[in-house]
Amino acid sequence: MTRRKKTRSLADKVTIRTGRRKDYKQWRHDNPNEVASSRRFAAKKQDQRKQQAARKLERMQQAQSIDIHPEKSSRSDNEGK
Repeated sequence: MTRRKKTRSLADKVTIRTGRRKDYKQWRHDNPNEVASSRRFAAKKQDQRKQQAARKLERMQQAQSIDIHPEKSSRSDNEGK
């Protein structure tokens, strides 16, 4: 007897008429409340986003600041000549 392969796909967990991809897409469209990420996965992703934002903010604070627009007075002097 062969073992059934483990899958993360929701398509295998849903019992619909034919099991065809088109039918699953239609079922998913008709039942949006039944298709959702698990709470554990959603919490994990939310935590990852918070950590990523914190790392980005830390990098931005550590970086040296540069003047993107130099003082206007020095530019206008050069343009007049």
